[in-house]
Amino acid sequence: MKLVQTSFSILVFLLNLHCAFSYPTPLNCSDTTRLCTSFLAFKPNQNQTLPIIQSMFDVLPEDVTVEGNNRDYLFIKKNCSCAAPAKKYMTNTTFTVREDNGSVYDLVMEAYGGIAFLPNSTRRARAGAVVSLHLLCGCSSGLWNYLMSYVMQDGDTIESLASRFGVSMDNIEMVNGISNPDNVSVGALYYIPLNSVPGDPYPLEKEISPTPAPAPSVYTFAGNKVNHKAHLPYGWIIGSLAVGTILIFVFIYVWVSLKSSIFSAPGPANHAKDPDGKVSHKFHILRKTSFCCASGRSTCCESGNQRPTNGEVNNRQMNIPKVVGPDVFDMDKPVVFAYEEILSSTDSFSDSNLLGHGTYGSVYYGVLREQEVAIKRMTATKTKEFTAEMKVLCKVHHANLVELIGFAASDDELFLIYEYAQKGSLRSHLHDPQNKGHTSISWIMRVQIALDAARGLEYIHEHTKTHYVHRDIKTSNILLDSAFRAKISDFGLAKLVGKTGEGEASATRVVGTFGYLAPEYLSDGLATTKSDVYAFGVVLFELISGREAITKTEGVVMKNAERRALASIMLAALRNSPNSMSMSSLKDCIDPNLMDLYPHDCVYKMAMLAKQCVDEDPILRPDMKQVVISLSQILLSSVEWEATLAGNSQVFSGLVQGR
Repeated sequence: MKLVQTSFSILVFLLNLHCAFSYPTPLNCSDTTRLCTSFLAFKPNQNQTLPIIQSMFDVLPEDVTVEGNNRDYLFIKKNCSCAAPAKKYMTNTTFTVREDNGSVYDLVMEAYGGIAFLPNSTRRARAGAVVSLHLLCGCSSGLWNYLMSYVMQDGDTIESLASRFGVSMDNIEMVNGISNPDNVSVGALYYIPLNSVPGDPYPLEKEISPTPAPAPSVYTFAGNKVNHKAHLPYGWIIGSLAVGTILIFVFIYVWVSLKSSIFSAPGPANHAKDPDGKVSHKFHILRKTSFCCASGRSTCCESGNQRPTNGEVNNRQMNIPKVVGPDVFDMDKPVVFAYEEILSSTDSFSDSNLLGHGTYGSVYYGVLREQEVAIKRMTATKTKEFTAEMKVLCKVHHANLVELIGFAASDDELFLIYEYAQKGSLRSHLHDPQNKGHTSISWIMRVQIALDAARGLEYIHEHTKTHYVHRDIKTSNILLDSAFRAKISDFGLAKLVGKTGEGEASATRVVGTFGYLAPEYLSDGLATTKSDVYAFGVVLFELISGREAITKTEGVVMKNAERRALASIMLAALRNSPNSMSMSSLKDCIDPNLMDLYPHDCVYKMAMLAKQCVDEDPILRPDMKQVVISLSQILLSSVEWEATLAGNSQVFSGLVQGR
């Protein structure tokens, strides 16, 4: 009897074990500081193009590979980390709702095909809303280089997956704890151990599309015999005509292109003397806009020679500074605008079009070729800063970096034309917003803005072919578009950073804005990515406090106003705030415009992140990749907090209206 009971207990245990292993869950983890590279297997539908997929997973094009072999799967490379407090491996992303249809939960589950994790809710979807969520990933214990998340489909088996991905069945069973390989669950998540990056590079020249139907054959069939004679001569004739027509068009295109060259050959007719007697080179420029720095997003990026409405070629003359030579553009070429266009679009630089004053010039609002733009007006003496922006923005393109559309020049002025940020700078929304005609932005929107700016900064630090330091990160250089999404601007001080024995650094004269300058940068002029991180930490303190980087405070004894660095004020408050439950000193520093509408733990986490960023020792500061991960987690927690507010949620408006 006892033997039967024991056997029955063992059987029950094995059944429970089998059930547990039949439905794999996210991998457990304990080290919340661990970061690894993982992959997610994703099968897009026909409407999910590469730009949409990039947005869904928050990745770059080079992070997407294609499986091939007549399969439609994509493999998405993502950083994976141990998420607290769940102690599960997850990665974060955001999903933009594109239509008012159903619940947010249903849309997310349908879009990601089972690899997304979002608490079930009945919150209705609203077009344009941004939802933060987790993606289920995994970090290898060391036996393999990568783990790939894969949702089991109908017809999949452990044997077929092993053959498909070139791994052994034993390894798949081991990593997933599978006891019976013949009993796997369709729709459940499994991990595929890999030693190399899966798939082939994404074919950027085309999007994922259904397999095209085979072209009709030029041969006809009679029974089982092929009738080659029926149509073969016609095929040759048609093919020859097609080739001849193509050659004619190519010849015409080359001839027109050579004749309408952008710059006429310099010769005596192109030289004229300036009033001071120096020879200047005049270039006749057609409004040719087949090259641009805006990655095709700008409506100014049209192909071909633009002609005036009267049909005559526009042969306006303008000076091109010598500094703008072929060597400036290693990748893209910007649109060249005529000075008359700039003058007309800004109403002759009227005060009503003035947006503000940048580091090296004034910025004006304009409409060029039916597109809203911001035009920076600089004197011709600022060619160094002018060239710096051109060199950077013609090489780097990212959703969180302002796009350079083109440039123009007159005899004594230079102009840079950017995409227009409808909501202005972050600074104008943080510091005394009511007097500037703005409504205070909510906590959720502040975290999203911080995350956007962090992603832009991470991109130029780590993901560009040549790495850059911005050297002037501040709230006035973080611009907001119509949806309050942030873009970093003003690259006039940006510098390349090269490899040294102690990391990436560039010795330079000290430039930038006081209040944002890192201690080591002030002392030895060494510009590093960590000096940008320091400035970003000050921006985080501004988002929390609503105060400026250099702020006026009242003296303790004399009650006289004094100017202090915001970083020192916030660090002092944090020393007296040991945790989110006891942060009375920090609470006194939180922006009163938030009207106490914020999650205390999230504010405390952001303040602690800012503290790490402004550490005196640059080695102890996080890099921007770590900052992005931390802010993603803070945003997700903040959204979950907002969800508890039920009907008072401000997730979608982003503005503090008062309750």
